[in-house]
Amino acid sequence: MYILIPVDGSDEKLSKITTVINLKKWALVDFDNGVSKSISFYDDRDSLGVDWIDFIILENKFENYLDFMNEGMMVLIRREEQTIEDILEAFRFKELDEAGL
Repeated sequence: MYILIPVDGSDEKLSKITTVINLKKWALVDFDNGVSKSISFYDDRDSLGVDWIDFIILENKFENYLDFMNEGMMVLIRREEQTIEDILEAFRFKELDEAGL
């Protein structure tokens, strides 16, 4: 499954989640059986090279998430997590909030 995260940089360890408006890169995580297999960074969504994204994780509940839902993505909102690693750990243990709740 693929998870999309808007981030402020292109370093796997140091990038932090940011709002879609302020993003520098998209982090695309290939996540399978509770493990992230790979993390790739892209300047825009058109260059992702995948047909389907299962989840997008947004910085806060005030972002416009309807377009992502209309594309079939499940929208999750971080709680206190900042880094990609922290977000994936929270995803693994279902500690992220669903949009609209």
